[in-house]
Order: sequence, then C-alpha cells, then structure tokens
Amino acid sequence: MHPKATPPELLLEDEALRDGLQVEARIFSLEEKLHLFRLMRNAGVKRIQVGAFVHSRIIPQMADTDELVRTIGKQDATVVSALILNDKGLERALDCGVSHLSMSVSMSDTHSRKNARKPAAEALASMTRLIGDALKSGLDVRAGLQCVFGCIYEGRISEDAVLRATEKMVATGVKEINLADTTGMATPLAIRKMVTHVQDAFPGIRISLHLHDTRGLGLANMFAGYEAGVRSFDTCTAGLGGCPFVKGAAGNVPTEDAVNLFESMGIATGIDLAALCEAVDYLETTLVRPLPGRMRRVFVHSQEQGDVRETSKQNPG
Repeated sequence: MHPKATPPELLLEDEALRDGLQVEARIFSLEEKLHLFRLMRNAGVKRIQVGAFVHSRIIPQMADTDELVRTIGKQDATVVSALILNDKGLERALDCGVSHLSMSVSMSDTHSRKNARKPAAEALASMTRLIGDALKSGLDVRAGLQCVFGCIYEGRISEDAVLRATEKMVATGVKEINLADTTGMATPLAIRKMVTHVQDAFPGIRISLHLHDTRGLGLANMFAGYEAGVRSFDTCTAGLGGCPFVKGAAGNVPTEDAVNLFESMGIATGIDLAALCEAVDYLETTLVRPLPGRMRRVFVHSQEQGDVRETSKQNPG
C-alpha cells in the first residue's frame, strides 16, 4: 500500500445501468432498469451509476435517465449517480434531483473529438468550469479522466499531461478523481505507477479506477490498484459495457468477479455474491446470451455440487 494512502471502506460502484447498457442494441424499459437497480441495491451495492444525461439521438439507451432518477427517488443506503458531459446535462441533473455526478474528459484528443465533440484541451477547460458549477449547486462530484493508460488512436498518454489535467480538476474542489482505462490498454505495472504518481502529487485526493477488461487484465489491474492504495473501483454486473467510440472495447470488470476477488482475500465488499448473481441471471435472461462474468457460473455449479463457497454467503452490509 502507498504510504500516503489511508484504508477507507472499499467501494465498488456498479455502472451496468450506464456503461453496461449504453452499447446494447436492445433498449431496456424503465421497468427493466428499475428491476435491475433493485437487484443490485438489495445485493448491497453502495453506489450505482444509473444513467447519463446525454442526447438521446446519440445514446438512445440513456433517454429515460431523468425519469429513472425521479422514480428511484432518495435512497438511504445507496448513492444514485449519473454521468454528465455538458451544461445541458447539468441542467437535467439538477432538475431531476440526482445527488452524485460523474464528470470526465478524455486525455486523448482524437477520442475527445469523438466522445465529446471537442478537442481535449477545450473539453478540459469546459468541464472544470462545469464541475465548479455543479459543486456550487450542492452536488457531490467525481471528476474523471478517460484514456489515461493509453489510446488506440494516439498510443501512450503522457503521465505529465495526466498530472496537469488532474491539477486543474483538483483546483475545482473535488475530492475524488477517477482514472479510466477506457481502451483496456493498462497493465498492473502501469496502474501502480500512475496511481503512485497521482497520490504523490495530490495526497488528499481519493482515487478511483475505471477498468475495462478488453485485454483480459481487468482483475489484475484492479488488484494492482488496491495494492497501490486505491479503495474505489468501477465495475459492471456481468461484465457488461464498452465504449461506443472505442472499437473492440470490452466491458468493465464484472462486479461479481470483483466481489469474489476481494472477499476471497478477506477484504469486505459489503456485497452479497449470491444476491448479485440474481442480477447477472436477469441480464443474461433478458439479453438472451451468456455474459463475460465468471462467478455466476461458478456459483451455480457450486450449488449443484453442494459446495457453495463462503464468499457467496456474505451479508449485504
């Protein structure tokens, strides 16, 4: 563990309702999204990103985010979060009453132009202003940087550039910075190195990691982040997801696999693996295909053999 890091409670933020569904051809109804939210909440997931305030023409899967947030309402034990990219998104977020926002920009100019329709420098300047507006409005904000560990269009991303962008975001007053491996190009060594550099430069900031499993290194990268002191990770139930602007991008680390990783080492997640597997089953049934997560199949086979692991019996907290 990094010497400056304190060990706060481990947090897995599930993004299946946003990052997961945004690349699916099938549009989930409001009722289906609510059912998935309740399954994850009842399993003990403490922060759930339920959607994005983006234009429905570009990402039609997110068209009902406002209504979903209103219908979910205030939750006592679960933070309801959403993604915004621009002023209109912030306006919608304030109107529907969401309390937590994820606000990020890309470190890659090419990816930024595809994702935000702006050059990276312009997007960063615009987003830092917007983050300030959101904070002044009383919202909790997690600032984020995409493509931190490499870009399929531009290759390696300069660590100095990441630190300069982080400095601009920290200056807004945010307390959490999300480092995203959008293209799935990170390695455990790269994770450890970048996290350490950010911690050294900004010791009071909580770092979270958003890890895509495109090259099969998601769990390894997650553990490397944990060893470096990270205690917040983005995951997706069943391993759903990907980036619409990164061809071949796989989903995030499956939440159920992350739960197994940590619980099997005696690190509490507060998430009931058996209950979460119900959400995986629901997604696989609804999408009519097997999904990348491994632990549901392990859990089912263990049940059949009468040998259910202790990690599947954790209390939801």
